Parts: sequence; structure tokens; C-alpha cells
Amino acid sequence: MPKVVLVHPEIPPNTGNIARTCAATQTELHLVGPLGFELSDRYLKRAGLDYWPYVNLHCHDDLHHFWRIQQRTGGRCLGFSTRGQTHYLACHYQPTDWLLFGCETQGLPSSVIEHCDLTLHIPIAEPNVRSLNLSVSVAIGLFEARRQIGANG
Repeated sequence: MPKVVLVHPEIPPNTGNIARTCAATQTELHLVGPLGFELSDRYLKRAGLDYWPYVNLHCHDDLHHFWRIQQRTGGRCLGFSTRGQTHYLACHYQPTDWLLFGCETQGLPSSVIEHCDLTLHIPIAEPNVRSLNLSVSVAIGLFEARRQIGANG
């Protein structure tokens, strides 16, 4: 099944909400440091409630470590970005995909986007709204990937 990757997440409640979504869908969650919080942060734990034991969590110290794991495992890297070239619904998702999301304030770094096989965007109708909340974007991307693969039950 697709894996969710958060690159340098900054806000504990967002990561907690994403962890909860990953627990519910049995989706691997990869956190790439540096993180903007400690994994013991109470807001992170609170947002994830008592579901943390069900999260298949993988922590990577930095991008270099993550890329080694990703290359060894295989699969496409799909970067979600407001600068993405392909509408997220136009993508044909595969079970081995890695869904990459950047931090809340800056999105995916250009160095990560360069490694992506595709960059995807979620359209926003109101031009004065720069982006969606990170946890909302992850849910949109993950559930579309799961829908196409036939994994939503």
C-alpha cells in the first residue's frame, strides 16, 4: 500500500492527526527530520489519541537516510505541492507509491521535488488561500490513492 512521508513537519497536532489517519488505514508513516517538535510532545500524542500503538511509524534522521530506505524498497515518489504539475486526480496511483508532503510553512523543498517521479497538486478555488492544512492534504491524497488501488474496503 502507499506510504505517507512527512518531510520536516513542524506542527505536532498536524502530525498527530496524520498518524491517526495512517493508523486507521494501516498506512506506513515516515517522518523525515529534522522535526519541529519532539515525538514525546503532548500535543502530538493528544492529536493521535490512544492510536499510537497502531501506527506503523518510521523515523529518519534526515533526507539522506530516507532516500537510502526509499531506493532500497523501490516505488515511485509522488510529491504533493502547490507547485505540482499534475492534478492529484489525474495520477494513476500504485500500491508501491510514496506520498511525500512538506512542512506546513514551506512545503516540499525543491531538492525533494527534484527527486520526485511526479509532483501533484490539490486545486484550491480561492486565489487568496495559499494551501490546505497538511493533515487535510494527506487525507485527500491518501484516500484517492487507496480508492484507485481498491483499498478503501
